[in-house]
Amino acid sequence: MLSTADIVIIGGGCMGSSLAYHLATRNAGSILLLEREKFLAMGSTGRNAGGVRYQFSTPVNIQLSIYSLDIISRFEELFGISAEYRPLGYLFLLTTPGQMALFKKNIALQQSLGVHDVRGLTVDEIHALAPLVNLEGVLGGSICPRDGTADPYTVTQTFASQARQLGAQIETDTNVLAIEKQNGGGFKVITGKGDIATPRVVNCAGPWASKIGKMVGLDIPIVPLRRQFFNTDEIPQIPRNHPFVIEFETSLYFHPDHPGLLVGMSNRNETPGETYAIDEEFHLETLERAIYRLPLLENARVVKQLAGLYEATPDAHPILGQARDLPGFYICAGFSGHGFQHSPGAGKVMSEILLDGTSKTVDVSMLDLERFREGRAIVEQNVV
Repeated sequence: MLSTADIVIIGGGCMGSSLAYHLATRNAGSILLLEREKFLAMGSTGRNAGGVRYQFSTPVNIQLSIYSLDIISRFEELFGISAEYRPLGYLFLLTTPGQMALFKKNIALQQSLGVHDVRGLTVDEIHALAPLVNLEGVLGGSICPRDGTADPYTVTQTFASQARQLGAQIETDTNVLAIEKQNGGGFKVITGKGDIATPRVVNCAGPWASKIGKMVGLDIPIVPLRRQFFNTDEIPQIPRNHPFVIEFETSLYFHPDHPGLLVGMSNRNETPGETYAIDEEFHLETLERAIYRLPLLENARVVKQLAGLYEATPDAHPILGQARDLPGFYICAGFSGHGFQHSPGAGKVMSEILLDGTSKTVDVSMLDLERFREGRAIVEQNVV
């Protein structure tokens, strides 16, 4: 393993791999990515539902989606392998007047930024798109036909493979034990495989980003929150192009995932923690709500359950940029459940911050670490 590097990236999920690739395309010097697991994408990246969407409530998230989904949709053209992008359309179900007003405002913003195919829906239009869904209490909804799903594992591994071909070094099974600030500037990254001297460290550790921050005396407000979902066996009545349905009030969602459906819901009472254990009581709550909205599920069989971790910030936006109090230490984490879908854009803008001093592709300057202590948080309202 390298004993010195121009840039050390901590975390080999979709963010770290994307950043390594984008830095390598710019000939950024010696790049070393460290991943503590035996393989890449074994953390949050490999334990998510694969959703990709344009329907967010803030300009920066919408712009990150516009850039990132363009890459994901053209992945095979760009890299020679499909990202399994499936434009099912995210179909949001809205059940209160307040939600209707919020989404009307969101749709206007999304359209103003170039997402011209997003639109509001009446209950009758929703029924036409998803006739098997129980629409009791639903007042309306929204859909963007280009929202959908993609494969996080393929995207991550492809970025990593491309980065290696361009000269980046990736070390798996390498745990970061400590980071020491050096008197003359820069850092010593201490790992189980040896120490690395570097002028720049990028924290892409996702749910564990706060722990990495503590190693250098930084308070990074990112907490790990368990999110779980399950897969069913085949449900012949559900077409494979059925929309990705989200009940906004409860965060219940379901979409086709071969051979059946993938179903999940956020536990609003979840407390921070790193467990991947299934909460069986909440699984039953999810199942009950899912059967209410999609009665056909009553006859389906659950074939798999999986839990992953959201990397949640107080405003549901990531932290992107250099820590003002610690020159040379950068953060790319805290995506609050939408990291995979924004990983192409996040890797791009972080490479610009590192090499050009500022992001150019998308202005993410408002997503600095200091916004929390300075009262500049920007709340993303469309996170489930």
